[in-house]
Amino acid sequence: MSPTSRVLIGLVLGAAGGLALAAWSPTNAVHVADAVQPFGRLWLNALQMTVVPLVFALVVVGVNTASDAAASGRIARRAIVAFILILTGGALFAAAVAPRLFALFPHNPSLTTALESAVATHATPVTGAVGWAEWFNGIIPANAIMAAAQSAMLPLVVFALFFGFGLTRIEAERRVLVVSFFQAIADTMIVVVRWVLWVAPLGVFALILAVCARAGLHMLSALGIYVLVECLIYLAATLLMLPVAVLWGGETLRRFVPALVPAQIVAASTQSSLASLPAMLESAERRLGYPPQVNALVLPMAVSLFRLTSPIQYVVSACFIAWAYGIDVGLAPLFAAALLAVVISLGSVGLPGAVSFMATNLPVAQAMGVPVGPLGLMLAVDALPDALATLGNVTADLTATSVVARQSARETSKS
Repeated sequence: MSPTSRVLIGLVLGAAGGLALAAWSPTNAVHVADAVQPFGRLWLNALQMTVVPLVFALVVVGVNTASDAAASGRIARRAIVAFILILTGGALFAAAVAPRLFALFPHNPSLTTALESAVATHATPVTGAVGWAEWFNGIIPANAIMAAAQSAMLPLVVFALFFGFGLTRIEAERRVLVVSFFQAIADTMIVVVRWVLWVAPLGVFALILAVCARAGLHMLSALGIYVLVECLIYLAATLLMLPVAVLWGGETLRRFVPALVPAQIVAASTQSSLASLPAMLESAERRLGYPPQVNALVLPMAVSLFRLTSPIQYVVSACFIAWAYGIDVGLAPLFAAALLAVVISLGSVGLPGAVSFMATNLPVAQAMGVPVGPLGLMLAVDALPDALATLGNVTADLTATSVVARQSARETSKS
């Protein structure tokens, strides 16, 4: 049985138990919720304890990986720029659209109360709107160690970026040693996260039982809304790749759309961008006629460094938590969360989805100023839209390839 199936079983059993208790005796349901919720919080704490070292290590390694790729030639540099711009556009689109989509659904105060009781942790940030001046002053940490101790992820990631870029300027031999050190830290944290995820069915069971015992069906309907909004934004972002390919990549819809279909079919059926790579290479070469040197470099780079839907998912999850708690997020935290999502996604592409969930979503939620406790529940359902996520990633991969191919063709014609 797959880990996702085990977690979903824990979710279903916990929800059924909580709803049955609430229907039988609301008073006893609250007592049971009080008894089991410490186990859920303990599991959440175990996940959160890995986030600071894992995120810092991933950003440092990711910066140096991207630097190495960009140093390999003009095509690679163009690809890196295209990846970053497309990722940023996707994240900003999600930040603009997700709060409005969630606002279409009524907010239930009892859900907020149940979440505060069941999944509140010591790492929950102080909520509330943040002005531009306050946000801007907090970008660069005066004390990086204090930022790490306080789990202030935005300034910590900024320091990691400075550290990573500074590392690219030192002697190659020393740089390799430091990068290997941080890669070892990331690998170790991933092992610890896998241990914690092994007991995820029990943690999710305890969390969802406690919430459903207090809030009834409201939590399940809220998770359904989360999945629905996530799917809608994935589809919208996938469709937005078409005008990008036309306007920036110089493609025509009549030629580009049919070329996408073979890779999209593989993506939807396998839920793997890597498995879709042969179909993408064939479409890029035979159907679209891109230069072989562009295809051979850009598409493997895209699979290893570039996932359009990753920053979208981080932003949507944080916006869902804000909606569930009735928090009105200001423009500055939304903007900060979107940019942070891009940085986090570039460093975490190689991680398995379940392993990376807390390490990627928690920093973005904290940057937006919302509680992080509900992420433990969202982990159980986040794999449901995976087919649509992979569909969007593959479409973005070929879109980025069209952009690089057009730029390379222009350079060739000038020379």
